[in-house]
Amino acid sequence: MTKYVHHEMKVAPTPEEAARQTFMSSMRMYVLLDMANGMRTVYDTEVAPKFERKNKRAPRDGTEVHRALKKDTFFKFYSSMRCNAQEMVFRSILPTVERSQDALNKKAKVLSRSKKAAGTIETDPSFVVPRSVAAIDVHRMPGNYDTEYGPDDVTQGAVYDNGISVFSMGFFGDNLDDIGSSISLFIKNKYPKFAPKRILDMGCTIGHNTVPWAKIYPKSEVHAVDVSAPAVRYGHARAQSDGVAVHFHQQNAEHTNFEDGSFDLIFSSMFLHEVPKKGIKKIFKEAHRLLKPGGLMLHMELPPNKMLGAYDSFYLDWDSYYNKEPFYKPFRDLDPEVVSENAGFAKNKFVQFIIPSVGQYGEKAVKDSVKKQTGKADDQTGRFAAGIHWYCFGAWK
Repeated sequence: MTKYVHHEMKVAPTPEEAARQTFMSSMRMYVLLDMANGMRTVYDTEVAPKFERKNKRAPRDGTEVHRALKKDTFFKFYSSMRCNAQEMVFRSILPTVERSQDALNKKAKVLSRSKKAAGTIETDPSFVVPRSVAAIDVHRMPGNYDTEYGPDDVTQGAVYDNGISVFSMGFFGDNLDDIGSSISLFIKNKYPKFAPKRILDMGCTIGHNTVPWAKIYPKSEVHAVDVSAPAVRYGHARAQSDGVAVHFHQQNAEHTNFEDGSFDLIFSSMFLHEVPKKGIKKIFKEAHRLLKPGGLMLHMELPPNKMLGAYDSFYLDWDSYYNKEPFYKPFRDLDPEVVSENAGFAKNKFVQFIIPSVGQYGEKAVKDSVKKQTGKADDQTGRFAAGIHWYCFGAWK
């Protein structure tokens, strides 16, 4: 099994495969930490001064930084290494997953009927996966989220689970749930009187960040939607094996079939940047429709470009140009407060938080951060680096 996949849907790599996975996680660490720091040094000492001499000013935004760096040899080397490392991450886990396909599908069926948890699964054979998902292998994951290799297939859920286990280098926590665990703990302490009876995770993939909400609000009824049938099947089996009841649905977050005012809390994590701008606007309006009065919409994402300096904006937008995530920069160029207001949320109901990772800082630090909010992002916000923080925003209805 890959290092952070501990549940009953785990797969068993050979020693050679496990060694390759460990190597790829280390290579990712080298590229995203050592090489990224080297690129910043090249920018500060060579590229930025040259730009300022020519233009009599510093770069205004990430686009100008990108344009200035594009021809630099170190940037080309960094980008080549990062692209290849991303692809090699998935190559390191594919042989194990492919060998385990039949066993995974059988295990998922058994777990779906397990009495360990009372979760449910609902897929739709006539469902049409949006072209924004079906047309590309997002973040270079072969087969993307939605490819199916047979009836009741869960393969792509396993590819994603094991892939991000290698990809995340430990920053997503021991169960790949650090985002959900950190933010749910924060909200529980920030709003102690808030007790949501029904929770919805939009764009849940395999539910790794859904389960923490069910754990921190054990009396709540938790639902999760995603356009990928393999992901929700796998996510349901994963949650069942953890003994957590989550109701998974193959639905599009832009227009679900839930009734008006049927949820107290609507959450998403690292989802919006994989959606075209027109889809994001629909998702916000759908969240507004689905929330009860007094309910909370909350999205975890990378901080918007308006919160960051030019270089950090460029660095986080790199994926949009080179990592098959074309909607990444268009999303980060949006103003979350304006999008929320346009969807019907009152301007004075907008919220945003910078939350320390519970895995790196511990529960006390997360609880203490409730009273220490500055609303300012830094180079530790959303970036794989020591001391990572998570950015989230939303609005009360």
